[in-house]
Amino acid sequence: MKIVLKWPACNAGYTGPWPRPLVLDTNVVLDMLIFDDPHIPPIRELVAQGAVRWIADQAQRIELERVLHYSQIAPRVAFYGRTAEGVLAAFDAAVSYVAEAPKIRFTCTDPDDQHFLDLASQHQALLVSKDKAVLKQRKRVATTYGATVGNLVLLEAALAEA
Repeated sequence: MKIVLKWPACNAGYTGPWPRPLVLDTNVVLDMLIFDDPHIPPIRELVAQGAVRWIADQAQRIELERVLHYSQIAPRVAFYGRTAEGVLAAFDAAVSYVAEAPKIRFTCTDPDDQHFLDLASQHQALLVSKDKAVLKQRKRVATTYGATVGNLVLLEAALAEA
C-alpha cells in the first residue's frame, strides 16, 4: 500500500502550530538513522530546516531499543558501522520528547503500532510509516484527529515553499 505524502501539499487543512509535528515509525527511524534509504534525505532536510519538528515519546524509544537487538537487525546495524547505543543517542538528540498520548478511539490491528497513531493524532502530526496496519487508519485519523498518515515524504518544493 503506497500512500505518498508530498510536501507541502500534505499540510492542507492543518491548523496546529508550526513547525508541524512529525512522527516516524520504527522502520522509518531505522531508515533515517542507519540504512540510508533514498526516501530519507527529504525528511532529514525538512527536519534540518525546521519545517517539521520530529516528536517521540518514551514508548517509541523503548520499541526502537528492542528492535535494535532483534537477531535480523543487530547484524545490519553493525554492517553500517553503527551501534545500538549510538543509534539511541542519535534518536535522543534528534527528537523532541513529548508525553505519551492517550489511546484514540480507533485500534490498530498491530498493537505495537498503536502508540504511533495515538501520538500523531494527539498532535495533528505527519505520521510516516511503512506498516499496512497503520496506513489503513489514515482516513480515520485524518477525519477525526487531523493527523496525516503516509509512507514517505517527497521534498518536491519544500525548500522553495517551506
